[in-house]
Amino acid sequence: MVMAQALFKAIKLHYPQTAIDVLAPQWSAPLTARMPEVSASISMTLKHGEFGLQQRRQLAKKIKENHYQRCYVCPNSWKSALIPFLARIPKRIGWRGEWRYGLLNEVRILDKKRWPLMVERYLALGYDKTQPLPSPLLKPALKACENNTQVALKQYQLALNKPILVICPGAEFGPSKRWPENYYAQLANHYVAQNWQVWIFGSAKDTEVAKLIQSTAPEVVDLTGRTSLGDAIDLMSLATLVVTNDSGLMHIAAALNIPLVALYGSTDPGFTPPLNDKVKILKESVACSPCFKRTCPLMHHQCMQQLSVAKVLQAAADLLNVYPQQMKGI
Repeated sequence: MVMAQALFKAIKLHYPQTAIDVLAPQWSAPLTARMPEVSASISMTLKHGEFGLQQRRQLAKKIKENHYQRCYVCPNSWKSALIPFLARIPKRIGWRGEWRYGLLNEVRILDKKRWPLMVERYLALGYDKTQPLPSPLLKPALKACENNTQVALKQYQLALNKPILVICPGAEFGPSKRWPENYYAQLANHYVAQNWQVWIFGSAKDTEVAKLIQSTAPEVVDLTGRTSLGDAIDLMSLATLVVTNDSGLMHIAAALNIPLVALYGSTDPGFTPPLNDKVKILKESVACSPCFKRTCPLMHHQCMQQLSVAKVLQAAADLLNVYPQQMKGI
């Protein structure tokens, strides 16, 4: 969803007066609410992988009443193209995907070599087939809700009297993408000793990892499983620095234009890198990486174990030397 904002930006460039409505799962509404290009969100009530033909027909009937002129179908699945087809939206644009001829009436055939990045593949839908993509690329840029930021600070009893390190130690994909929690604890203790505060973000699934970090770095504030997505975005916008695994929160931090150290292990930053100029991507040269496995198949997790705290601290220092104006909270 964060990457898709680049497409929304392209549409606004071509059609400045148009209204962009986004059909997406309900959980993503706080993201689209912080995208200035988006006029409204329409909740997709179906679960991931669920076909639900009757529900799709009902949703298409509702959408048809809005008389949309065109639709960009970002997912590549056959069923994702069904609702705009049933809604009789005149122009339905998307990649060929699961052979969607008929459902889409402007079918694009993806050239993976021409567009190696996911964001390029979204952007390309917003341009004519023969047009080159803009250089530099249009990038996601979330706008935090300032009113909600103040509410969230009070709700979670947080203050801005010190610089803020945000760490995101989880990864929905699996443990192979996680930097060791004892490394995160060492990192947190270093910054606490420098008179920083440290906030941990993540879902309820990351609370166990956060507690392990907190056991040896007791001064960190554990917000995992406590914040809504909207609160997490708005509070993260206050950060001086973010250190994170390859995760959804990494892309949110990048879209907030915060100095970011992104830690890669089993995955490859060559496809979905954080789209932020203020970023240091760290990845060890290990023969078995990237393996794209949820857990380390060799049981040693060297791709993350060899990524030292010292390297992360140096990368962070380099970033903050270049972007000192990001020292919020001082």
